[in-house]
Amino acid sequence: MSEHTLTGKNVLIAGGAKNLGGLIARQAAEAGANVGIHYNSASSRPEAEETLAAVESAGTRGVILQGDLTVPANVTRLFADAESALGTLDVAVNTAGKVLRKPIAETTEDEYDAMFDINAKAAYFFIQEAGKHLADGGKIITIVTSLLAAFTDGYSTYAGGKAPVEHFTRAAAKEFAGRGISVTAVGPGPMDTPFFYGQETPERVAFHASQAMGDQLTQIEDVAPIVRFLATDGWWITGQTIFANGGYTTR
Repeated sequence: MSEHTLTGKNVLIAGGAKNLGGLIARQAAEAGANVGIHYNSASSRPEAEETLAAVESAGTRGVILQGDLTVPANVTRLFADAESALGTLDVAVNTAGKVLRKPIAETTEDEYDAMFDINAKAAYFFIQEAGKHLADGGKIITIVTSLLAAFTDGYSTYAGGKAPVEHFTRAAAKEFAGRGISVTAVGPGPMDTPFFYGQETPERVAFHASQAMGDQLTQIEDVAPIVRFLATDGWWITGQTIFANGGYTTR
């Protein structure tokens, strides 16, 4: 049976500097975990430092780690560096992703490659390294998207790039089950973050909000506690995609 707390656990969060990842990092520290905070580009460094300060203010240890996770060698280094700084890892959360809203007829090969590199390839090798490094009884959680249950236009490479993660999650859940490692995916609805607004018109934003309870977009505060639950009491849930979207869509 798994631990019901994060006290003394070591948690690695890809994309942990800001938005949802930043909140997950803060909540993990408040729950007693030491936290590895990954960020991708130099522009996110100040936010990573702010998140680190919040983690340390909670009384736990933290470390900042940078890397382009579309390169598998960098994913390997990320886990090695996190383990070196914190000790054996117990929880690995991947919030990294890239969004694009564009018609299929207008999508370039470079855009296709970039979308699948970050949303699928990086996620695959993150799960692979987590399986190698996590302690028995560990937890692997990947943030996907509720578009996996939607029938809509424009998001072919975003939803398409995230879709393979469901299959990665199921396979890993079976392959790592002997060590008590749970593997899950969480699909938030359209989130009230800069990640979303750059792709949508005000009219479409209003429509997306109208599809969920309370006529509102998903908040990062709605999703982070679900990740914490999966990392603790919810460990028996494995191989699943959980749609956390206030009724936006399901299947």
